[in-house]
Amino acid sequence: MIEVRDLKKSLGQQRVLDGVSFRIETGESVVIIGRSGGGKSVLLKHLIGLLKPDAGQVLIDGEDIVPMDERALLRVRRKFGMLFQGAALFDSMTVAENVAFAFRHNNSLQPEEIRQRVASALEVVNLPGIENRRPAELSGGMRKRVGLARAIVYRPEIVLYDEPTTGLDPVAADSIDQLILRVRDRFNVTSVVVTHEMRSAQRIGQRILMLHEKKIYAAGTPDEIFHSNDPVVRRFIEGVSDPKEPGN
Repeated sequence: MIEVRDLKKSLGQQRVLDGVSFRIETGESVVIIGRSGGGKSVLLKHLIGLLKPDAGQVLIDGEDIVPMDERALLRVRRKFGMLFQGAALFDSMTVAENVAFAFRHNNSLQPEEIRQRVASALEVVNLPGIENRRPAELSGGMRKRVGLARAIVYRPEIVLYDEPTTGLDPVAADSIDQLILRVRDRFNVTSVVVTHEMRSAQRIGQRILMLHEKKIYAAGTPDEIFHSNDPVVRRFIEGVSDPKEPGN
């Protein structure tokens, strides 16, 4: 479903990704972990073509999207849904209008069918009947759920999650994790989750990739990663700083 080959990217003078390679199978749930500012979100944006690499390939269903123009990218992006870090809802729109935003240029669906799609997506994320509310009336966890409803309303093959539980209390975070698993199993979507929450990584991931020093440093099942004897992996999992690093 997704393959990244020797991906390299600099932002200004700073190299962010330096030879990143991995493969994600159809229907797989993969979590990408790593330190803040380490390039996780930058990597995620390459998967959907929001950023172009300096070198390397990004293959979606065998197609390299790197050389594609915007028109070709739009075709590929229809396979994706994305839950952004802050949910990225439009405050001026109702919940229904936010969730239906993906259909704004789709003339093949009738208003009633769009309404039914929106209602179905809200039911999946356990928020039925809130179509007419505004984002300002929702809690942080509810906003994330509406963002997830918008990500799945188009029935994508792949869903990308950028720090889906950031800023949520443990109970709300657990509910989002459970919804990610529910969406994966109900729609058989391929899930790619960027997070620094270790509990979420352990719950969601069938496989975990650790981004460190601009490359995939470690990869394995949650059991393999969480029981790794590698000192770099252990420090990250346990949240312990390296005394050799500047400032420690």
